[in-house]
Amino acid sequence: MMAHELGTMLPDDEHNRVLVNNVHPPQWVNPEPDGRYNMVVIGAGTAGLITAVVSASLGAKVALIEKHLMGGDCLNVGCVPSKGVIRAARAWSDVRRAEEFGVHLPPGVKYDFPAAMERMRKLRARISHADSAHRYKSLGVDVYIGSATFTSPDTIAVEGHAVNRTLTFAKAAICTGARAATPSTPGLKEAGYLTNETVFSLVELPRRLGVIGAGPIGCELAQSFARFGSEVYLVEAMHGIMPNEDRDAAEIVLKSMQRDGVKLLCCGKDVQIQKTEAGKRMTVHSHGQQYEITVDEILVGVGRTPNVEGLNLEGAGVEYDKQGVKVNANLQTTNPRIYAAGDICSKYKFTHAADAMAQIVIQNALFPHPFGLGKANVENLIMPWATFTEPEVAHVGMYEADAKAKGLEVETYTFKLDEVDRAILDGEDEGFARIHIQKGTDKVLGATVVAARAGDMIGEFSVLMKAGAGAGTLAATIHPYPTQAEVNKRVVHLWRKAHFTDRTKKILTWLFSKMR
Repeated sequence: MMAHELGTMLPDDEHNRVLVNNVHPPQWVNPEPDGRYNMVVIGAGTAGLITAVVSASLGAKVALIEKHLMGGDCLNVGCVPSKGVIRAARAWSDVRRAEEFGVHLPPGVKYDFPAAMERMRKLRARISHADSAHRYKSLGVDVYIGSATFTSPDTIAVEGHAVNRTLTFAKAAICTGARAATPSTPGLKEAGYLTNETVFSLVELPRRLGVIGAGPIGCELAQSFARFGSEVYLVEAMHGIMPNEDRDAAEIVLKSMQRDGVKLLCCGKDVQIQKTEAGKRMTVHSHGQQYEITVDEILVGVGRTPNVEGLNLEGAGVEYDKQGVKVNANLQTTNPRIYAAGDICSKYKFTHAADAMAQIVIQNALFPHPFGLGKANVENLIMPWATFTEPEVAHVGMYEADAKAKGLEVETYTFKLDEVDRAILDGEDEGFARIHIQKGTDKVLGATVVAARAGDMIGEFSVLMKAGAGAGTLAATIHPYPTQAEVNKRVVHLWRKAHFTDRTKKILTWLFSKMR
């Protein structure tokens, strides 16, 4: 997909040239180091960008090193392009549903996949300015384009654009992220495949698409390409889809995806790939049957591999394993000068997690204790997440099984969207809000929302949990009517109703009798 030596990104059009000129300028000249840096950051994805720019805004002398594209996966091959594709696919789906809303379109409506992908590239290029090398330079960060290698516990060599530099640091942050993992599926490498790093370069719609892995990436793109018109086969080793999510939530999304045409082969075993004249033949055993499917492209979305190669972490005294760089709760590595943030060390592979971890690195690395801030702890984070299928699935905190595993007694309440007026009127009434509350209290331990805008709606529960407020606070909060977010209030009303005691009822009954 990328040819950094040539300063290009496929397809080589005006939009990708703008992108590359922003995030990997071909003629960039690395600065000459001037003394010791307070902070050197390796990797200009979300964690690295936040660490660098906030540190510089505080007055620190900061260097930022990136060998590929500034903005990392999120901007270039992750959140930004995927949401552009998802939005276009939703528009196509809405057109096909138009008659439901009284819109009668003439036959022969044109669907233009290349135009949809060009729109994504255009918007990605527009957004890329925020992550550009020139912008970060203007904000006081010394930006180095090139490969970073530790040469000692406090020095880093940068090789790039024919000019090598050696940087000395007081503190450093490893923010090199992770890349798409490749399963050891027989024949996959020989047949060729797509990942999130290459799928957004497509300019022609695959007529038939096989997707391996029914996690967030696999589900989002399987549904989108089915809506574009691809014949999509989704293969998952476990049962159903989204194996880490609430099972009721996953089932609602699965039914939606199947209506869009996605064919699921779950509990898929003994997957083999063979390249043939007709295409790429996938052999899959699913629920006791063998399936042979021929597709034009295969998309792999089965996890992430940390980017530790070439850093010489051993030379810096930084320990790592197949999960990534080892850190303590303060995000400090085994070299006390060096910290890490983002996908390179986190179980949460989310952009917003990388942002939150960068704030922890800044506080712990740059602020001495006399400032009174204390040490920030990654274990204290309240981490929401969302999968942007239709409907979306969002979650924060514990699931019921997690709470019980910790010995907590839990009360679970669920309110369905088909009883929420706005959801009904929008034609988006498949879903629910579900909360888990610690028994004997109003403490919210976790929440799941399945809705068209669940990613926006989960924040209300995140705020409750972060603030230490309980379900009673949300029950007493006025929500505008009619909105789909009203489901959040109505689910906590179920808890409030359940705890409206018999004694209170008796007192009120007595009072009402006296008022007659």
